[in-house]
Amino acid sequence: MAIVPITYTHTWTFSNPHYALPLFHSRTNFTRIKFSPTNYGAGLAPSSPLSHFRVFCRSERETIEIRRCAPFLEGSTFVDNGGVASDEWKVVPDIWRSSAEKYGDNVALVDTCHHPPTTLTYTQLEQAILYFAEGLRVIGVKPDEKIALFADNSCHWLIADQGMMASGAINVVRGSRSSVAELLQIYNHSESVALVVDNPEMFNRVANTFYSNTSMRFIILLWGEKSELVGQENKHMPVFTFQEVIDLGRDNRRALSKAEQRYVYEPIHSDSIATLIYTSGTTGNPKGVMLTHQNLLHQIKNLWDIVPAKVGDRFLSMLPPWHAYERACEYFIFTCGIQQVYTTVRNLKDDLKLYQPQYLISVPLVFETLYSGIMKQISTSSAVRKFVALTFIRVSLAYMECKRIYEGKCLTMNKKQVSYVNSTLDWLWARIIATLLLPVHILAKKLVYNKIHAAIGISKAGISGGGSLRWEVDKFFEAIGVKVQNGYGLTETSPVVAARRPGCNVLGSIGHPIRETEFKVVDSETDEVLPAGSKGILKVRGPQVMKGYFKNPLATVQALDGNGWLNTGDIGWIVPHHSTGRSRQSSGMIVVEGRAKDTIVLSTGENVEPGELEEAAMRSNLIQQIVVVGQDKRRLGAVIVPNKEEVLKVARKLSIINSENSDVSEEKVRSLIYKELQTWMSESPFQIGPILLVHEPFTIDNGLMTPTMKIRRDRVVTEYKDQIDNLYK
Repeated sequence: MAIVPITYTHTWTFSNPHYALPLFHSRTNFTRIKFSPTNYGAGLAPSSPLSHFRVFCRSERETIEIRRCAPFLEGSTFVDNGGVASDEWKVVPDIWRSSAEKYGDNVALVDTCHHPPTTLTYTQLEQAILYFAEGLRVIGVKPDEKIALFADNSCHWLIADQGMMASGAINVVRGSRSSVAELLQIYNHSESVALVVDNPEMFNRVANTFYSNTSMRFIILLWGEKSELVGQENKHMPVFTFQEVIDLGRDNRRALSKAEQRYVYEPIHSDSIATLIYTSGTTGNPKGVMLTHQNLLHQIKNLWDIVPAKVGDRFLSMLPPWHAYERACEYFIFTCGIQQVYTTVRNLKDDLKLYQPQYLISVPLVFETLYSGIMKQISTSSAVRKFVALTFIRVSLAYMECKRIYEGKCLTMNKKQVSYVNSTLDWLWARIIATLLLPVHILAKKLVYNKIHAAIGISKAGISGGGSLRWEVDKFFEAIGVKVQNGYGLTETSPVVAARRPGCNVLGSIGHPIRETEFKVVDSETDEVLPAGSKGILKVRGPQVMKGYFKNPLATVQALDGNGWLNTGDIGWIVPHHSTGRSRQSSGMIVVEGRAKDTIVLSTGENVEPGELEEAAMRSNLIQQIVVVGQDKRRLGAVIVPNKEEVLKVARKLSIINSENSDVSEEKVRSLIYKELQTWMSESPFQIGPILLVHEPFTIDNGLMTPTMKIRRDRVVTEYKDQIDNLYK
């Protein structure tokens, strides 16, 4: 028997034995030896002409790198390496392959807000994402490693975000305006291994803190050059520009197409974590929401009946992309072949007129700002024009009110069915009044509203989310013919769970649940399910609900029960079913009335936990009690009970009043308290704006405190609702 000595310098280790035989066979080029499929080459097949040979291999150990990839986006690479191609989306980055195939040379995005200005087609966008993903692999990013992405809205953010996901990494997102302490806490808590920042200016702001208190393998600048960095304490720290990562990825992909196989490719799974989004982290310890690819794909596949976008429709993008609302909507609209134009708050007015977008996806504050701007322009016009415009608006508001009645698009908590006779009479009355008002409404469109439309575009719809839309703003846009659809969701639900549809846009509601999503209303104390028309805590269940809070099982259990129901922390109700009457088209719609938990959501979409702000304010001797308010408002306010004795002492000390006077005017008290708030809350990212001074303390007797001496926040807000509303006028 002959012995053939063969010297071969490699041995491989595999995470999946399925890859072992084909890779070994291809790398050794044993063309005349057949290996047994049952034991992956442990012996020779009896049919082989070399079955009487023994083969000796002297080898050295080599580890084959395991790579994760999006099975549809990188399908060709996956198949070439023994995998099975997918013909459907399994993970978020898979959408770019479909969009490139369908819309190829169509313009996908326009970003003139950064230098250099960027315009990319769908094909170019897909390539950039592939190159960025490969560049990360070249740098050394491994699957499931976390990378902090601290940056603002731009085309580079989108490419970096999707490149990270396509490489199998998990990104941890936050905006550049967050405090250094907050960014540091998020970075360390998430166990991130590297930092991707917006620009050198931002990195210079956080550099010293991050060099001293984190472990970073490398840094990537999305915009700007490395020469703009200052004060680098760790000169050995690798720093890459966005373009350098792209170039690394491009070069390596080209080399891989020519070189021998060096990697084993595995698919990223749908239930793998795609991103960590930290919520409510501005005033307390933030919680990292774990969203999977499956969570986000649910949004991508089910938002089309809310936003039926067509190829070529133009969207303006201005919200922070780390906000789950903007992010999920961006992913979705790019599957429709639209064109996204990046803008800023400063440029919004000009860009609305310039680009005439079909859609604007934004938070209530933006629509409130547009409303205020329009009303301001009307109020500063000549007396005649002002009178005509305001008269037209009043008529249109009345017309739309009647239209809602006869179309059955009103809201009611009443469970009792309206009689057919009363319903018919109500319908007839509303129809007659609407018919009388219609000619004036049509004239208003021609003389006034068309000019407004020309200035703001939004020819199809504005989509409002991230907070509650004020009633007067909602009615105004309906009256002038600009459709605004209000939606609802949480970071924990990826985020959309309900929204008003184009064909059934019932004001005051958040519409019906989106597909595959369930709502129920429960009693806050007993958790008993309440019938439609009853107010309670809203709970939601569906494929978009988060995996949990990162490294926080206690918070996860508190928010998410064993049956998959998420406690939203919001108070609301479901419209009862009526087959006749004003609400016959509104059955099953959800109405949200406020927060059951303490978190305040501003109209900007920012979450604020008021507890720490109140604690800081209470360090002042001048403040006896305080409740921070501002739900759905532009800024925070406060209801404050002053400490009369201390106020009097300070007023005398500062010679605001003489020693014999025992009265301090409310204006002077407010001024003193403002100074105290500025002093004690100077380190907070949020400041208190308008304040309401009340002279009756919150007590157990008046129902504003619990038996355990805790202030009943919701009751205080209800008690002083009118005065609080007046603070923001």
